[in-house]
Amino acid sequence: MTYAVEVIGLTKTYSDVTAVDNVSFKLEADKIYGLLGSNGAGKTTIMHMLTAQQFETSGTLRVFGEHPYENNHVLPQVCFIKESQKYPDNYNVRDVLAIAAELYPNWDQSFAMSLVEAFQLPLKRNMKKLSRGMLSSVGILIGLASRAPLTIFDEPYLGLDAEKRQLFYDRLLEDYAEHPRTILLSTHLIDEVGTMLEHVLLIHRGRLLLDEETDSLRGRAFSVSGPAAVVDRFTAGRTIIDRQQLGGLVTASILNDAGAASGQSEAESLGLTVAPVSLQQLTVYYTRLHNRDASSNKGAEQ
Repeated sequence: MTYAVEVIGLTKTYSDVTAVDNVSFKLEADKIYGLLGSNGAGKTTIMHMLTAQQFETSGTLRVFGEHPYENNHVLPQVCFIKESQKYPDNYNVRDVLAIAAELYPNWDQSFAMSLVEAFQLPLKRNMKKLSRGMLSSVGILIGLASRAPLTIFDEPYLGLDAEKRQLFYDRLLEDYAEHPRTILLSTHLIDEVGTMLEHVLLIHRGRLLLDEETDSLRGRAFSVSGPAAVVDRFTAGRTIIDRQQLGGLVTASILNDAGAASGQSEAESLGLTVAPVSLQQLTVYYTRLHNRDASSNKGAEQ
């Protein structure tokens, strides 16, 4: 199988700082991936290496089976929309779209113009006069209308209100259903995009903590709510991810060590309310677990 992306032992160092540390993963064709992690985790560095904007220090990197650097076969198949995309100040929106149409072989002009209307973009306005939200809308439009086989969005919605963000998600899913491609979405708004991610990559301090199908990850935990005494009795001996108390009521999120059916059935038999745990809660838990393990190992070494 030729993957859209394949990296093995990918490492990037700057002097004495390791931004990406021995990361390995594969992105299959026609799938939506979430690249998750806190600021400074190494996400943007990975995306820059995938798009040949930075060199790897070591490791193997392949995009559509080839190294992307100065590769005229690979690069036209990749669209990378950055968090702070820059455009020439003397260009207006129409100029930017015209350049994009030349860069991307799969560009759909009709779709692009429908997005111009949906996001209410002023075609004749200079890029330097656009608001932060409008600049984000232009990036989103290019990423979607490019229909590039590998499309990468790095926090694409800065300055967009909730309505426009939802418009982006809706248009992405609608067009992906008709024109599948590999989409890599880096975001902090995990709960907003969680339902459309098929696979999760969680990066923390340059290392890959999770590389897992989203459905499998979601099935790993659940929450229970009810009287504190009952919740505490049920959660005794279990791995608690989070615990919130309001008066005599408690909501606890736990790892599903005993298996989904048995754990949830037992909770329901005790009169507890059972609900799924959000993807964001799970990523926070695994990040904290990694920090705790790292601190323990450091203490043991000392």
